[in-house]
Amino acid sequence: MTKQSKQSKPVKLTPLALEIAKKRYLMTDLDGRFTETPTEMFYRVARHMAKAEINWHTNGIVREMSDKFYQAMSDFKFVCSGKAMFEAGNPGGTGQLSACFVLPIKDSIPDIFKTLGEAAYIQKNNGGTGFNFSAIRPKNDKVKNVPNAASGPVDFLQAYSAALSKILQGAKRRGANMGILNIDHPDILDFIQLKAKDKTMDNFNVSVGVFDEFMEAVEQDKFWFLINPRTGLKTKRVKARTLFNQIIKSAWATGDPGMIFLDRIEKDNPTPSLGRLWATNPCGEIPLLAYESCNLTSIVLSNHVRKVAGQGWFGGPKYEIDWDDLAKTIHLAVRFLDDMIEVNQYVLPEVEKIVKYGNRKIGLGVMGLAHLFYLLGIPYGSVQSLRLSERIAKFIRRQAEDASKQLAKERGVFGNFDVSVYAGTAEKYRNATLLTVAPTGTISLLVNTSSGIEPVFSLVSKRRLLYEDKQVKQKTIIDPVFDQILSYLPDKKAIIKSLLAGEKLADLPVKSEFKKVLVTSQQISPKQHVLMQAAWQKWIDNSVSKTINLPAEATVEDVAQAYRLAWKTGCKGITVYRDGSKTNQVMSTKIGDGQENRCPECGSQMQSQSGCFTCQTCGYSVCKG
Repeated sequence: MTKQSKQSKPVKLTPLALEIAKKRYLMTDLDGRFTETPTEMFYRVARHMAKAEINWHTNGIVREMSDKFYQAMSDFKFVCSGKAMFEAGNPGGTGQLSACFVLPIKDSIPDIFKTLGEAAYIQKNNGGTGFNFSAIRPKNDKVKNVPNAASGPVDFLQAYSAALSKILQGAKRRGANMGILNIDHPDILDFIQLKAKDKTMDNFNVSVGVFDEFMEAVEQDKFWFLINPRTGLKTKRVKARTLFNQIIKSAWATGDPGMIFLDRIEKDNPTPSLGRLWATNPCGEIPLLAYESCNLTSIVLSNHVRKVAGQGWFGGPKYEIDWDDLAKTIHLAVRFLDDMIEVNQYVLPEVEKIVKYGNRKIGLGVMGLAHLFYLLGIPYGSVQSLRLSERIAKFIRRQAEDASKQLAKERGVFGNFDVSVYAGTAEKYRNATLLTVAPTGTISLLVNTSSGIEPVFSLVSKRRLLYEDKQVKQKTIIDPVFDQILSYLPDKKAIIKSLLAGEKLADLPVKSEFKKVLVTSQQISPKQHVLMQAAWQKWIDNSVSKTINLPAEATVEDVAQAYRLAWKTGCKGITVYRDGSKTNQVMSTKIGDGQENRCPECGSQMQSQSGCFTCQTCGYSVCKG
């Protein structure tokens, strides 16, 4: 049991957050009894990361930084990924702190199954994996001069899915994966239609890797050539719009495939001489080279505000962003992530070589954006919200760069600096990349804030809990910031009652300002979703994981417009989810009334956010296609 400093205040969790901590993060003995409190858990994580400090300072620095890391996490200024939360300093864990990996796929049977074996090992250690299958020769191609012998990438993708689905993480769930095929591969149509035809591949997200040239051909209604990766020869000419329309129709029906904009990703590749960025991690927030992995931590934006003179828009305190406090958190979080690279356990030597001794990429992200907007009185999706998002993202980027430069002075630049785009410049960084926006479904519930850069899903709802005696009971869940705002209104109970009865806030007798500011995901248009993603992507050197939510009545053309807009506005990828589409059916757990899209652990409604499904009741989260 790790003891925190006597000066450290205890962690305060909501009842739901405490249940999540018990289920996912707290250490237990062999009999399943908890051996630490949430306070001790946070200090365990802080202490483990701070151990790296001894490499550059005297022994006292470990306690000093342990206390600083703990203070920031216990105040919910930033929180590391759930993977690291469980593993850090846990003798019962694997020591693998990285959440996700990209592995190479080459065009030979030995290499294909070598990679599958590596993926199995990573997933057994609770990691997720991403692959690009485009190097594999097309179906029915030659193999050693034998015609029609090749299986093709789609068959191997299905084989990967089947094999990896047998590996349970924590004896409960399967790991997440990303499968990518480039738009010029001869088997691209089979790939596009894969998820619609194969209902078993719920452990894979799939995305088409597209080039600017292809999107321009779509815009101009030109032909597009498919190319055999084995020979480099053109095999077929098709209308670009035909392929694009097939992608859109499938995405409308199933949520898959998404799109990865390969040229946009490559523009931010800090080490192009080491290889092109062909693949991402399972939720798309970090493009990685072969064998790279990602370490994640997210800043809680809604906890970086301060009260100022005057009355707020809702009748309570007036808030503004505390930029100095945010800067302090950014610098500390960058140091925390760099330390994480040092203390991480690497399951493959290739991973350690490129991550620890090569590029030292980190992924500092955010959550609580929607709650920040609520506190400031800014409607999500408005022009004001987009401008503020850009300002915050730019601020985080500049502060993170300064923090990495300072670490470079103390600890040295990343190993591949001399072959990076920064070679020969004054921009000497400790880390090849710095920022990302990752899904934070469960972690955001732990710290009681909104997920990632997503809007709030609902203000008030009834959640169903499935107890051990198989009885289903309901619990009222109120968004925490909405609850805070309601406390300044005399008719709080009546408003909650009306919302639970199915009425909309827009139809209730409240001030127009409340209706304008307190919007939820169902009120955000696809265009607003994409523009919000683009606003953050402008300053994020890795990528942004965000789901473009569409209503059930959305048309195929609505999906097409979202994909086109994502490309035009500089997003690195796009994933859509139309309410009621087939994607949620693979998540179905029918309890009592036969409704679908239920959490397999507690029976509550699952929500689609940032490429994952998350239960707002018990914290169960899974990233699936």
